[in-house]
Amino acid sequence: MAMQTRPALLHSLQRRTSLALLSWAALVGTLATLEGCGFKLRGAQSLAFSSALVQSPSATSLVQELQRGLEDSAVKVVSDAKLQATVQVVLDVLNEQREKSVVGVTSSGQVRELQLRLRLKFRLRTATGKDLIEETELLQQRDISFNETAALSKEAEEVQLYRSMQTDMVQQLLRRLGAVRAL
Repeated sequence: MAMQTRPALLHSLQRRTSLALLSWAALVGTLATLEGCGFKLRGAQSLAFSSALVQSPSATSLVQELQRGLEDSAVKVVSDAKLQATVQVVLDVLNEQREKSVVGVTSSGQVRELQLRLRLKFRLRTATGKDLIEETELLQQRDISFNETAALSKEAEEVQLYRSMQTDMVQQLLRRLGAVRAL
């Protein structure tokens, strides 16, 4: 009986080894294909300025994430308006607004779908006041279904969607800042 289990064990081990080699070969082939087509993960945005003052009516999580994004792009971020003369650009975050509206109801008037919106109004100027990006509004929106019996989980989903919209908006804003070339 020991003789029969040993060949079965060897066969199983050989099969696992060949599957592992096949998986490894597929992974290497995929990576080589991606490298050959020029695929590259997006890194930090390269910006034409090295110092910025971020002015905002309040220090929201979006503004903090924006400051981290600028610092990741090798920009010295200043938040004190007294130091405006020492920076190359001033990013004015004029308005940040979160909205929630009902877009779907049942025949009995119960809410079934909501739309979440995140608006950001900003402008970019030099320290001397020359507009580099005139007042611009960015908008992110997501739809979310709603169910009264799952109100707590829907609230958590709403928070997560706002966080996702915020990250998308910061990335979009950084790409716009990256398009500025002449100071």
